[in-house]
Amino acid sequence: MSGGGPLGPSVWAVSDGRAGNASQVRAILQALGETRRWMKIAHIDGAAHRNEPVTLSPRAPWTWLPADKWPLLKHSLPAGQRSVLEGPWPTVWIAAGRRSAPFTRAVRALSGGKTMTVQILDPNIAPDNFDMLVVPSHDGVSGPNVIETIGSPSYFAPDQIEDAGQAFADLADERAKSAIVIIGGDSKTHTFSDAAAERIEGQLRDLASLGWRLRITTSRRTPLAGIARFRSFADQVGARFWSGPEDGQNPYLAWLAFSDVAIVTEDSANMLSDAAWHGLPVHIARLEGRHDKFDRLHDSLIDHGAARWFGGTLETWTYPPLREADRVADAIVAGLLERHPQPAMPASPTTVAPPDWMG
Repeated sequence: MSGGGPLGPSVWAVSDGRAGNASQVRAILQALGETRRWMKIAHIDGAAHRNEPVTLSPRAPWTWLPADKWPLLKHSLPAGQRSVLEGPWPTVWIAAGRRSAPFTRAVRALSGGKTMTVQILDPNIAPDNFDMLVVPSHDGVSGPNVIETIGSPSYFAPDQIEDAGQAFADLADERAKSAIVIIGGDSKTHTFSDAAAERIEGQLRDLASLGWRLRITTSRRTPLAGIARFRSFADQVGARFWSGPEDGQNPYLAWLAFSDVAIVTEDSANMLSDAAWHGLPVHIARLEGRHDKFDRLHDSLIDHGAARWFGGTLETWTYPPLREADRVADAIVAGLLERHPQPAMPASPTTVAPPDWMG
């Protein structure tokens, strides 16, 4: 949707469609839309507003090449997605994932540098191809325009938390000795083997016998056998379980908000970061496999005080919650104000709320 004026700056949320990448863009977008931030940039007259996220699906052989070596860029996309490379351009372009990086780089040039380009995750090309590069510290990328985060940018809006609390109000009476258990699955670096599943189930069974209230949720990558195993286990010990719509309304946010501790498998930066955003003591459960980047991720969470390795027992402790999406949003606001200084304040300023499309 095109527009400007009262809508303020236009922001495009771009990803390659992968759920983890899209969630990081959404987190920063929501943090940017907080009223206290939006009021600072609402004077910016944006164009080319879009109500929906932009999904780009480039194909081979382009995807085999480095992000700064894609010829005939528009032709890497299906015909229905090519209009994204035509003006008018947004005020801010926020994209995540290596396959979106060539388009972020191109939009910066095509807009004549007017669009602020923010790329999330290591694109494997020089940071100066973008206005801002947001990467986890465990990727080992640095530069004057690089923001290094601990884990992934997570964000949960106050109204989302309030809505979740109302939808699952009964959890308020089940707070004592409560643990959310977030189970991942197979990836390029980790395997959710039968042995790992058996070990985790045994540890959870011991915790249930000690009176811990377990709230178990799986991910898109959890093997079907693992889902069946933990669904059966939850029935046996009286734990709560959610794996999809067949289990009712998604309780994920409510479980994060109403639990005392978290057990999270080691394979997902996003899942670990979600628990750390809430300030929960994060117990990292091992799977099979490893990678240097994930070792550095785990170390960064442990060094922050957010996490410890899970050995079958649960502890509680406190630390500063990880609010990395807020830090990135603050940097975007600062960059926008350098480009678009605020006008002189009127005598009786009015409150400007972010538009609905900010999420």
